[in-house]
Amino acid sequence: MSRALRAAALLTTVLISSAVLTGCADNTATTTASSKDLSDVEIPKTVDPDTRITIGSPEIQVALKLSGQIDKIPFKVKWANLSGGPQCSEAFRANSLDVCSAAEIPSIHAHWTGLDTKLVAAAFRTDPVKNPIYELGIAPGAGVDSLADLRGKKIAYSPGQAQGALVLRILAKAGLAKSDVELVELPSTGDVYPTALGGGQVDAAPLGGVNIKRYPAKYGKDGGKTIPHGLRDDPGHLWVPTASVSDPQKAAAIREFVKYWAKARVWIDTHPEEWIEGYYVKDQGLSREDGEYLVKTGGHPAIPDDWTRAIADQQKTVDLLAKETDQKPFDTEILFDRRYEKVGAEAVAGTGADTGSDTGAEAGAGS
Repeated sequence: MSRALRAAALLTTVLISSAVLTGCADNTATTTASSKDLSDVEIPKTVDPDTRITIGSPEIQVALKLSGQIDKIPFKVKWANLSGGPQCSEAFRANSLDVCSAAEIPSIHAHWTGLDTKLVAAAFRTDPVKNPIYELGIAPGAGVDSLADLRGKKIAYSPGQAQGALVLRILAKAGLAKSDVELVELPSTGDVYPTALGGGQVDAAPLGGVNIKRYPAKYGKDGGKTIPHGLRDDPGHLWVPTASVSDPQKAAAIREFVKYWAKARVWIDTHPEEWIEGYYVKDQGLSREDGEYLVKTGGHPAIPDDWTRAIADQQKTVDLLAKETDQKPFDTEILFDRRYEKVGAEAVAGTGADTGSDTGAEAGAGS
């Protein structure tokens, strides 16, 4: 079978799977979440060591092992090999997960599908425009050299995920509407986007991680490339079901985990060699060259002690998504459990991590 036929077959499979998943997701709820207010509920000052929570944060789990901190956690943890919006929201609905690592979009999408959740930690990059998480991959022969050239093009789109929201923000920056392009719904997992680009099924797609390096290396001779989008794309959170932080002992355990999460992020930044070998090479199976690339382009962690501007930027994202996807806008303040606002920053104070109140926000970040 030729490369083109293999790519077409893969894309057909992906499109069928995506349609099935989208159909299932659409049937999970028909109303927005009630968004329980917990701001006046005090979290116990200590955590019962017999408290058990299930955490989906594989990267942090490895960091805690490598740093020797995992056995010091003062409660019982069941680790789940889950992260990101689709996997974690499904586990939240099944009452089988208490904490998840995710970007900003899953909590927004959850609210619109009736799943009541909260954000209990926030982290960003100190120079997110210079070191973005994503670049825009361009297919060979697509004729796209700038964002303005996207008019009339086919763009890979994953609703409910960070990549999907980034596509809408890129269009807004370029002065384009959804009707000016063709959005092709594809899951953003694995090599789906690079394969779709290389096979010509889409003209543009947001690429992250090692795909930013691998895609032009593989398809550059044919004209494949990446271009910068110039937007902030770095919000990272610990995301929880509201039911978990409504339970006093789980709420206390989650507060303690936020501290370990923050320290782990700083440890990763300050121990690049151990992280490359222990995580990227041994755990993820990447080459050392790929690991070095990811460390070099990953920026440095910034854990703010004030979420005001981060909330304001997320509000811009909500307003844009509501407009472009026919959803009802809402006040993003309800997604943030500000009882945890200073926990991460205070845990890493004095370590050199950026904890300034302006961290994680900038003019236009959500536009």
